[in-house]
Amino acid sequence: MEIAASAALWFLPFAAPICLYVAWSDLATMKIPNKANLALAGVFLVVGLWALPLAEYPWRLAQLAGVLVVGILLNAGGLLGAGDAKFLAAAAPFVAPGDALAVTVLFAGVLLAAYVSHRLARATPLGALAPDWESWQRTKDFPMGFALGPTLLAYLALGAVHGA
Repeated sequence: MEIAASAALWFLPFAAPICLYVAWSDLATMKIPNKANLALAGVFLVVGLWALPLAEYPWRLAQLAGVLVVGILLNAGGLLGAGDAKFLAAAAPFVAPGDALAVTVLFAGVLLAAYVSHRLARATPLGALAPDWESWQRTKDFPMGFALGPTLLAYLALGAVHGA
């Protein structure tokens, strides 16, 4: 992994609660609140000044802008929810450019685990633990924040342990 362990350690304690909140919120309401996306972007804006070399910081902000543009286009095409697009944009600057493929592979694994666990929980008595969750009711939709938040969390945790 190309993320510096020190950068991952700086980001992790601030981003982790937001990532967990995003997963929970999307499960409960099928929405990723703007306040969560703004908080995550704010964490990068502030903590990134200490966590990253100054020359790298603006390039990471450019990643946020680029992913936001692509996310808006995907949302306009009906391929991605607006909250998902905004979360991806807010999460983008946390990812070292050389780790894009690794994060994609990590996301694939987390998405599979999230999908299977969500569908199993919904079909078993576990679903009764949170009977009002919107994600149980929408049989054709999946709360992507349940995979997106944990993917960023896992990436930062792995980076803290195995970073460059």
